[in-house]
Amino acid sequence: MPISYRIVHEKKIVVARGYGVFTPADVSDYQHEVWSAPDVAGYDELVDMTHVSEVSLPSAQKIRELASIAARMDEPSAPSRFAIVAPGDLAFGLGRMFQVYREADARSSKKVGVFRSLDQALVFLSLSEPPPLPPVPAPPGKM
Repeated sequence: MPISYRIVHEKKIVVARGYGVFTPADVSDYQHEVWSAPDVAGYDELVDMTHVSEVSLPSAQKIRELASIAARMDEPSAPSRFAIVAPGDLAFGLGRMFQVYREADARSSKKVGVFRSLDQALVFLSLSEPPPLPPVPAPPGKM
């Protein structure tokens, strides 16, 4: 899965980084792996797409399905925030599409923001400094 993540319990946030080729299946796997754990209910989320080299272009329907799955996994009694850092145009546009679908889903309790920089995302998340980011693995053959 080209998503590495870290759960920072003391800050109540899940921090994830995408890298390499990013697909809807990767997002779905990440959502299920992380957000089905009861100890992260109500946590904020930061997803950094800076190191994604390619986004496997999904359909608008697939983005809607991913937003629906995410909204279904939200903890209704614990509103939280979800910041997506997407400096590239395609990732930014897909993030905004996800944001619109997520906000339209009545089950969603996360406020979603899509940003071009980490600094903008930190302001949205009310963080004065970045939480410990997960590492980005070295490309195959480059150690």
